[in-house]
Amino acid sequence: MASLNVGNLGDYLREQRRNAQLSLRQLADAAGVSNPYLSQIERGLRKPSAEVLQQVAKALRISAETLYVRAGILDAERDRDEVETRAVILADPTLNERQKQVLLQIYESFRKENGFGAETGTDAPTESDAAADDPRTVGGSDADPRRTAG
Repeated sequence: MASLNVGNLGDYLREQRRNAQLSLRQLADAAGVSNPYLSQIERGLRKPSAEVLQQVAKALRISAETLYVRAGILDAERDRDEVETRAVILADPTLNERQKQVLLQIYESFRKENGFGAETGTDAPTESDAAADDPRTVGGSDADPRRTAG
């Protein structure tokens, strides 16, 4: 059987399994997959589905997103862009902490609305949660002019 372009995933899984001090059989049992199938994944002979990767990640107590990127399911460049966007928002000296958090909540809600970030593992509030918060600190024209300080 020819090796697929998932060797990086297999090597990473093997390393994580060994770090967790689990045998191949123990991890296969914990993830609910067969021992031979998991062995083939580790050797780069099989490309697992997102569901299988999620089960393996849960069994290893690691991020499923990391496995998705290594398996080519998620785009690492897009993920880097998201991290950079968040970093820029957090580093902006013209915004106070509350404004930064509201902006990040809105950003996450837009990403979810567009089909990204829904399974990021973050517990970021949704747009409705952000709207329920006091919009005065956002500083935009959408703030309710009837609200007064105090």
